Parts: sequence; structure tokens; C-alpha cells
Amino acid sequence: MSAAPENPYDSGLDDLVRRMDNDRWLASRFVSDLAARTDIVALVAFNYELARVAGGVTSALMGEIRLTWWREAMEELAAGKAPRKHPAVEALAASGVDPLALAAMAEARLADLEEAPLADEAAVLAYLDATAGVLAGLMARRLDASADPAAVRAAARAYGIAGLWRLKLAGRSRLPLAWTAADVEARVTQQRKAAAAELKTLPIAAFPAVAPAALAARQAKGREMSELEKKARLTWSVATGRI
Repeated sequence: MSAAPENPYDSGLDDLVRRMDNDRWLASRFVSDLAARTDIVALVAFNYELARVAGGVTSALMGEIRLTWWREAMEELAAGKAPRKHPAVEALAASGVDPLALAAMAEARLADLEEAPLADEAAVLAYLDATAGVLAGLMARRLDASADPAAVRAAARAYGIAGLWRLKLAGRSRLPLAWTAADVEARVTQQRKAAAAELKTLPIAAFPAVAPAALAARQAKGREMSELEKKARLTWSVATGRI
């Protein structure tokens, strides 16, 4: 068994997500059912754990070991084994979310460990579909079992592209080297337009899963929003079913 990653949960799962993925945490406040909200928070915490691996290791090998730990933990849940002693794993075990889909997310994050950025638009979209897209689909299905994961694909792509741009501005680029700020804005706009059609089929109860995409257009411009502005845009998004 590979070594367990560092546990940063001293203040609790919900508080960790509030601090580390505030956009998705704010969107989760629109989930009125406490059990469903708890499961959404667990999913976001799992995604945070995967996303932080690359920036927290000094070598690709160490990153692979950590991601393998998470993949194995999810595979063990799928096999009916007791959850490993980690708050996120235990919460996911109780959630009933498909652990094999989560294992696949961990595997997809191996791309984060590569030194070269993603080669082209096709590579960017494939990466986002396997990470942010799977996350959004799992959250949507948890909020409404009838939700089609395909209905959240473009919204997840829009938010994901904006997120990769913010990562580049922070000093770690995964986007193709040739992409400019204008390229990023254009691609976010393109995905938001595609999402407008896709989201018409998404049950309203599942909309908090994609509501953060309502922030993507401004984030793609490198704008930092106050929590008040985020809350206002997320409220509008959930109320209207639009991003």
C-alpha cells in the first residue's frame, strides 16, 4: 500500500472546502438537503486532494505515489473494503457515489505531473472532461439521479479553462504555450454558448453542480471577485438555470 497523503482536515471537511475551493463551496450552499450537500462537499474535497498533488511534491514520482494512494482507496471502496482512515475517503464511502469514477479521476490527474503543458485544444478538453467534467457529472447525478452527465460537459469545460488560466497567472501553466488571454476568453465564450443549449436538459435541482461556471467569463479575464459578487452571480445562475 502506498503512503497516505498529508491530512489537512483539522477544522473539518466543510471548512476545508470553504477555504480551498470557495466557488464550489458557495454553490453547495444552494443544496438544501443536508445529506446531499455533505456528499457534494466530499466530492469537492476529493477533487481538491487530487488537484493539490502536483504543487505539493518535488518530483513526478512522489506525485504518482500520492495519486496512486487515492486511486487505490477508491478501488478498495468499489471492491467493498472498509474505507481508509481519511475524512474524504470515509465521507465518499458513505455517499454512495461511484468509486470507480473517482478512481478514474485520480488516474487522469497524472497529466498534472508532466513537465510539458497540454499540447493543443483537443488535449485540454480531454483533460477537463476527465477531471472537472467527471466531477460536475457526479455532483449533478447526486443532486438529481435523472441528470445526464453530458448536460454539464460544456459548463465544466468553461469553468475548467478559466481555472487553468488562473493557474497560469499564478505561475504554473498547463495550457498550450501559444494560447493568449484572448484565446482563453474566446474558448470560454465558446463553451458557455454550448452550455446554454446543454443545460436546458439539466434538472434544476442539479444546477448547483455547474453554477460556478457563471464565474468563468470574469475569471478568464483575470478578474478576482469579492465573495459578495460571487454569491450574487451564483444566486442568479441557480435561479435562472443559466451561466
